[in-house]
Amino acid sequence: MTERIVRVFNACFSGPDSLNTRLQGGAAEPYYRPAERQQPFHLVEFTLDYAASALHEAAHWCVAGSARRLLPDYGYWYAPDGRSTEQQAEFERVEIKPQALEWIFAQACGRSFRVSADNLDAGLGPSAQFKRNIWQQAQAYCRDGVNERARRFALALSAAFATPHPLNETLYRLEALG
Repeated sequence: MTERIVRVFNACFSGPDSLNTRLQGGAAEPYYRPAERQQPFHLVEFTLDYAASALHEAAHWCVAGSARRLLPDYGYWYAPDGRSTEQQAEFERVEIKPQALEWIFAQACGRSFRVSADNLDAGLGPSAQFKRNIWQQAQAYCRDGVNERARRFALALSAAFATPHPLNETLYRLEALG
């Protein structure tokens, strides 16, 4: 499955006439590397061969604007596992849009989606409000549309995995987030 996700992403975005961006697994940690002399293409790296990591990192790439896509790791901050309550609240605030897109991409692949609080050491799972915000954002994306990169990837995944159109509000229920 993960290899197919990579193939779909790369078919959509790797060409020099498109966005010159590739998705690649095998990394110990996810990371985004903008193109440079030694690497003439942008590279979205995801953890090992995990499909959920591939979809999550593709979602971050889809959310990032053109200026952020010129910065290593999009210029985002990242506090490691063991975040304080305040840091966790900030994490949840910035993760709403990428996790809503990840849910759409997972649906397009016929995969289940699990909200990630990414803070196991602190014992903080995803808050009920975080889940509600992700659900509301997924609903808004279906109703109001997503950017062209996200739309292109979601529809290409849906075609590759023979799933229903992934931008349908009825596919996303708050109860499914646990």
